[in-house]
Amino acid sequence: MSKARPWRLWLAVGFVFMVLLIIVYWDNVGTAHFYLHVAISRPHPPGPLPTPSPGPGKEPPDSRDAVLKRLFGPGTEPGDLPSRKPEPRPAAPGSNAEESVRGYDWSPHAAAQQPAAAAGERQARRRSVLRDFCANASLAFPSKERSFDDIPSYELNHLIVDDRHGVIYCYVPKVACTNWKRVMIVLSGSPLDAGAPFRDPLAIPHALVHNASVHLTFSKFWRRYGPLSRRLMKLRLRTYTKFLFVRDPFVRLISAFRSKFELENEEFYRRFAVPMLRRYSNHSRPPASAHEAFSAGLRVSFANFIQYLLDPHTEQLGPFNEHWRQVHRLCHPCQIDYDFVGKLETLDQDAAQLLRLLKVDQRLRFPPSYRNRTASSWEEGWFASIPLAWRRQLYQLYEADFVLFGYPKPENLLRD
Repeated sequence: MSKARPWRLWLAVGFVFMVLLIIVYWDNVGTAHFYLHVAISRPHPPGPLPTPSPGPGKEPPDSRDAVLKRLFGPGTEPGDLPSRKPEPRPAAPGSNAEESVRGYDWSPHAAAQQPAAAAGERQARRRSVLRDFCANASLAFPSKERSFDDIPSYELNHLIVDDRHGVIYCYVPKVACTNWKRVMIVLSGSPLDAGAPFRDPLAIPHALVHNASVHLTFSKFWRRYGPLSRRLMKLRLRTYTKFLFVRDPFVRLISAFRSKFELENEEFYRRFAVPMLRRYSNHSRPPASAHEAFSAGLRVSFANFIQYLLDPHTEQLGPFNEHWRQVHRLCHPCQIDYDFVGKLETLDQDAAQLLRLLKVDQRLRFPPSYRNRTASSWEEGWFASIPLAWRRQLYQLYEADFVLFGYPKPENLLRD
């Protein structure tokens, strides 16, 4: 009998160890990997290309277009899309090249005023669109039906938490996230500037803003709280103010291409441009550095970038980079009920409204406004050389973002 006890003890220890391994695996890997190179809307049949839009006739009562027309009327939201190509603005002294290309307007000016009632109605419409389509069977995409518990921790790394003010921000690259991260640093009071918290968002260096160690994100909760992490995340989601900012999905892609491939970015050149040049431009031995490639006049084309996005092989190697990953994959809007949905197209008004909502507008201003040099009116020019079949496939890939955030389908790019 005494000999059996050590075996039972070892079996018990082994069982506990296996349970802990399963918990860690589940939290970091999740239940499944989802690839987005499939048709998104259920009405679309399977195949490499989406079918053309149905002809004239009555729309189903729960169709996406019917819901959008009921909420917004026949067009998009008033004021959501720029009406003309903005003028270039000078970059601030010392700002990096990417911020210059993005088109920051560093000149001080007051945010456009908007009646509180109108701002509230606009937010109500945006949140209603999200709720309706997350519950609507006419829109289907991978990961839509999973619960918050099914989202692995590494997919929650874009949710920045400020426990001092009870705020959660899901940052979306290419949507003024640099300045919103600056705001979150000021709110949280960390890190310190010469022993004191930063008070001016623009005083925070660009490199510090994008340093992952600076921000507390949901993906770090497991290390901090262990098995209690999910419970504490859900508590914050119930009680904190949650916000995100979005923009037209195709315009965001153009902006990502411009900032990452039209500048000498060594990291993006080696990680992404070199494989694109080899696979889509027949350059078997591209230059080893971005500087050499640019000096030789060799750059990735926008068509190469679209080929890369549409290639199923791309996500077999790993998820999309955050700069062109779909917003619903970054921020999980069908699992998280956001209190505020801002748009880059109405940034000035939305930023002012959000800071009032957070009750910090008297001591904090959003940094000088982002002037959207990559305007929606540029889409036709950028996509002119992209084959129609590719455009339709690309829309399928980003359709959920168009629909969930109330952006009109770019019919002019998708019809013969």
